[in-house]
Amino acid sequence: MSQHRRRPSAQQLRQRRTVTAGVFVATVGLGVGLGVWASADGNDAGAPAGAARPPSGGASEAEAAPTPTPTRNYPLSQAPRTIPAVRSHTPARGPGWRPAHGRRVVVGDPELVDEGRLIAGELGLSYAGERDDVRAGDVRLALNDDEGANPESYSMTVRGGRVSISGPSDAGVFYGTRTLKQEVHGGGTAPEGVVRDQPAKPQRGFMLDIARKPYSASWIEDRVRELGDLKFNQLGLHFSDDQGFRIESSTHPEIVSRDHLTKAQVRRIVDLAAARHIAVVPEIDSPGHLGAVIAAHPDLQLRSAQGVAARGAVDISKDSAAALVDDLLGEYADLFPGGYWHLGGDEYRALTVSDPQASYPQPAAAARQRYGSGATVADLATGWLGDRADTIRAHDRTMRVWNDGFFRNTSVQPAKDLQVAYWTGKEIGARQPVEYLSAGRQVLNYNDEFLYYVLGQPQTFVYPTGERIYEQWTPRVLRGTVAVPARYDGQILGGSFAVWSDFPNAQTEKQVAAGIRMPLRATVQKLWDPGRPTLSWAEFKKLADRLG
Repeated sequence: MSQHRRRPSAQQLRQRRTVTAGVFVATVGLGVGLGVWASADGNDAGAPAGAARPPSGGASEAEAAPTPTPTRNYPLSQAPRTIPAVRSHTPARGPGWRPAHGRRVVVGDPELVDEGRLIAGELGLSYAGERDDVRAGDVRLALNDDEGANPESYSMTVRGGRVSISGPSDAGVFYGTRTLKQEVHGGGTAPEGVVRDQPAKPQRGFMLDIARKPYSASWIEDRVRELGDLKFNQLGLHFSDDQGFRIESSTHPEIVSRDHLTKAQVRRIVDLAAARHIAVVPEIDSPGHLGAVIAAHPDLQLRSAQGVAARGAVDISKDSAAALVDDLLGEYADLFPGGYWHLGGDEYRALTVSDPQASYPQPAAAARQRYGSGATVADLATGWLGDRADTIRAHDRTMRVWNDGFFRNTSVQPAKDLQVAYWTGKEIGARQPVEYLSAGRQVLNYNDEFLYYVLGQPQTFVYPTGERIYEQWTPRVLRGTVAVPARYDGQILGGSFAVWSDFPNAQTEKQVAAGIRMPLRATVQKLWDPGRPTLSWAEFKKLADRLG
């Protein structure tokens, strides 16, 4: 049987249209709101109050639904821009992290107190020490149990409004804090996600000649802070040369130049460097470059067969010369407790002539007496460095010698543990880097074509540019502009940018700091990651200017 339906009135139709339109508008509004505020993982816990949830049932259920709390839809984060660039970044969605008043730095291990206090002070945060509780905005530093990992590696996770930095050693954690410091510099934000980072080369150095140009302690300390933020880990101090001996001495005060650093000043530099995981590498160059010593002890100077004094060179046939240098090595081993030592060994005048035996008969005779009838001055010089190495080895140091301190065809062989500081190929009988590498030597890159900043630009030297280092140099480019074969890469431990003070008044301290600023940044970028940089030079320079 059919059922009669009553036709709705005009007023009822108008009411239905109004209700339908209202529901449609509300639904569209919810959709737009959710599109803007939905979180990436579906969690709406951080949404602003007052937004509505979509209905899950009929009209009555919608009216009774609780107020939703959607979160903002963040884009995937971008890798941080730092110098050196991080090796890996896994992006994520989230607000990232930036320092704010009242936020804390906490540490999971007492070994990280120094790192925690430093980054807290730099970012204006509260250092809370060892804590297990978790608060919004925390920066947490911790050691991990990643056995076998690069000790300078670290990971940094930015998630949930907090930062966690961990590494297998305090050095790695420190480098993580340097990345964080650069990320938030100038009001920036540390991007959400995970950084995994480590250096390609274990030795990343800057060498300063303070013998020919005395630098103030405060200037050196400023460089230490700069080096630490850039993740360098060595500062070389060449403090003895022909023009001056620049550190206070108790064993031989007569050799010390008027303008010098006190031991107290040096200790402050060493302590500041250690707090930034930088080893200070001292160099007392011998048997050449000892003019300041000879000025106080002229009887030690090397003289030719004609009686002509060899500038800066001591007579290595004299036991008194060896005793004086050993006194100094022993004294300064206590002042510089780091693990490295530079023995020098370059440009010994007796070996820069065509016939050393004829030109310098006294060391030639001493060589034959000590090593046999066929021994040469080169044998005696090799023995000299070996004896100095024995003195330093007793203090448990790793030693390096300039490449022109190693000589061909000697009956006396240099100790196997001496690393080669390769700087030039200009010496008589110069050898290509591959000759040292194929013999199994470990090598450090001081390539004077790229890494030598020589005040006054004498001879053929020109002030190096960061751009040329950035675009053309790698740790495998040990001499000139040609890289050694890749199979030797593991023997190249790293490198060092060097400032030499041949004409000390050519630049002021301020000018030197400005001149080496970009070369230092380019050098550490290629020591941290020798691959082709992601940024162009113009982009890299712009980044350096922004980071300060």
